[in-house]
Amino acid sequence: MCKNCDDPSLSRRHLMLGVGAAFAAAAWSPRSTLAADEPPQNAINPDAALERLMQGNKRYAANEQQQRDCQGRRAGLVSAQYPIAAILSCSDSRVAPELAFDQGPGDLFVVRVAGNFVDDSGLASLEYAVKFLGVPLLMVLGHSNCGAVAAAVKVVKERAELPGHLPQLIKSIEPAVVAAHGRHPSDLVAAAIEENVKLNVKRMRDDEPILSQALAAKKIATVGGVYDLATGKVNLI
Repeated sequence: MCKNCDDPSLSRRHLMLGVGAAFAAAAWSPRSTLAADEPPQNAINPDAALERLMQGNKRYAANEQQQRDCQGRRAGLVSAQYPIAAILSCSDSRVAPELAFDQGPGDLFVVRVAGNFVDDSGLASLEYAVKFLGVPLLMVLGHSNCGAVAAAVKVVKERAELPGHLPQLIKSIEPAVVAAHGRHPSDLVAAAIEENVKLNVKRMRDDEPILSQALAAKKIATVGGVYDLATGKVNLI
């Protein structure tokens, strides 16, 4: 048996090298779908990326979405992707960022979790989007009538007990409920939804070293928004 196989440090080293190589290969694949002098679609500044999203949301809310050839687009995305924004969104089935912003395949890099909060794995996904995919804009997208936030409000106010792994999820949202409660709003759930967006935008901004350095270099921008289930409109906060 190979002696090196029994060395845990070497095994870990080989694993990390393999993971790094896999990320690099996936991220820096040849731009076979682009002409030699054609820049990728995400070679734009953060303001331009946000404007594209908000114009798309305006079309979506007015039911005037663009027609797309998704079949043709799929073939062009096999070798590479150049999303214009990375969006941390709730898993709620009523909220679909690609639809809400009238974007097609390859346009958005979406991280979804109930309650749209960012944890270590979420930060790693966003870091990947920035460092390897060149995403110029990060957005935290909450939404009205969020069940996860409403559950967190119930836990904070009534000390309700939830089964399974739900308490771990609620724990990530509780700081937003506490912050909102201090404002004494007439609608605590709505206020907590906004606070949750703001807190998670801050968590992205504070991420060391990748996101914070990209922000300092003005390579990216971060923004928060709340999607209105009734109107389909995204309001920036």
